[in-house]
Amino acid sequence: MADIRQRLEEKEKLILSPYASFSTKTKGRKVSEEPSLTRTEYQRDKDRILHCKAFRRLKHKTQVFLAPEGDHYRTRLTHTLEVSQISRSIARALALNEDLTEAIALGHDLGHTPFGHAGERALDSVCSLGFVHSQQSLRVVDYLEKDGLGLNLTYEVRDGILNHETSGNPSTLEGAVVRLSDKIAYIHHDMDDAIRAGILKEDDIPKSIAEYLGRDTKARLNTLINDVIYNSIDTDKVAMTDATYQAMTDLRKYMFDNLYTNPRAKSEERKAKIMLVELYEYYIEHMDELPENFRALMKNHPKERIVCDYIAGMTDQYSILKFEELFVPYSWKVN
Repeated sequence: MADIRQRLEEKEKLILSPYASFSTKTKGRKVSEEPSLTRTEYQRDKDRILHCKAFRRLKHKTQVFLAPEGDHYRTRLTHTLEVSQISRSIARALALNEDLTEAIALGHDLGHTPFGHAGERALDSVCSLGFVHSQQSLRVVDYLEKDGLGLNLTYEVRDGILNHETSGNPSTLEGAVVRLSDKIAYIHHDMDDAIRAGILKEDDIPKSIAEYLGRDTKARLNTLINDVIYNSIDTDKVAMTDATYQAMTDLRKYMFDNLYTNPRAKSEERKAKIMLVELYEYYIEHMDELPENFRALMKNHPKERIVCDYIAGMTDQYSILKFEELFVPYSWKVN
């Protein structure tokens, strides 16, 4: 039987840039596995992430607006899909490894808490070990999926997931693509959602930013993506021009000042933080009430991290239900 994987690997050698990450040159997995007959190593990683439980839970986790009333506001899942689409577009134009890029993009937010960054700040404030969602995403794929066995992903995918934030320094150009695409995606869709919600208007954006990046969300998205492509093609780096990066930074600051800290958009965050802190403190004192698969991790992981694992894996609604179960009294009735 013909080995389809080898054909795909040969195709990579023919069409990818010399700066790309070739699947035949992966640094490998923590646990060695027989190669697939039909998929490259990075294709296997992409599929494992797409089919894992943590990925499915992203559809019920906040992006910016907590429990929005409307069908078209982004969730953590739709954010992830938009990052994936932008990343693939850039990787394809730069002749980088699209499978590796997509795997990193699909996995980059697997460790995100319920209620978005408000949940992340809540766990970081109460856990003595700290909490960073990029590190938690790596824990998800290394330890938490498949009842503690993890997904056994390649080094390059794991590195890209860990280093997708601004402070990160991914070791591959594909990881660098996702790192930039994450910013491009959320600046684009958070502004779009804010306009839909009536919190911001296009005319509110400072004139200097609008004139440079574009006067609507579509134009800004095209400007940012095209700038990355034309500034990075046939080079060993992935970056925007200084002027475009500064304009994006200015827009991001404007959004922090007018959206991410806006009382109308963030009115329920205080309650969400209090709720997650209460859940954390309860489970630290009642480890025996954690699900069995989390208790099994106690042999090799500190209890503070395990409680964060459990809470970070919750969806928005599940965390509310657990809080009500633990702290809200039921009405008494005769059985």
